[in-house]
Amino acid sequence: MMRLLTAATAALLLAAAAPADSPVNLPEPEGFHTGVQQGYTPPTLTGAMVLDIDGLDALMAQAEPVLIDVALADRRPAGMAADKPWLPAHRTIPNAVWMPNAGAAPLDPAHEALFLERVAELTGGDKAKPIVTFCHPDCWGSWNAGKRLVQQGYSRVHWFPTGIEGWQDRHETAVVKEDAAWSQRSAGLAQR
Repeated sequence: MMRLLTAATAALLLAAAAPADSPVNLPEPEGFHTGVQQGYTPPTLTGAMVLDIDGLDALMAQAEPVLIDVALADRRPAGMAADKPWLPAHRTIPNAVWMPNAGAAPLDPAHEALFLERVAELTGGDKAKPIVTFCHPDCWGSWNAGKRLVQQGYSRVHWFPTGIEGWQDRHETAVVKEDAAWSQRSAGLAQR
């Protein structure tokens, strides 16, 4: 009994001594997170359900959620000769739609409209269709993407904060290419 009390007391003391910016204490920003995308995120996302791997497995067993991966694309290594082949492979949750950098903030109005248009296509315009946003652990991009969808009235937004690596703890990943519609339309916006 004494060991249980000691362990419980130690856990409470550690939580109380956690730095103000630790994930245990990090509050949600009022708007979108506009800093670097990699870093501690809050444990909550108001208006969305936060999923662990058990929750994601359960959701996928009962529904066919739209899985939206917003992880950044790999960049060609600095100093790598342009004539050298470079073929990065993005691994993610099978059947996910990969829209690199769609969780950025600020996101210019044209790209935000493109993201929302693409999500509307993926959900068939059904704002009650389950959607899961994710990228990597400690990724503000997936938090921002989820918040953006909540603000647009999507009622079954889920955020999977452990992302691709959380999925890999239990399941295999699949190699996917960037969503063609996202890629083509983003390229069209860049040319304007």
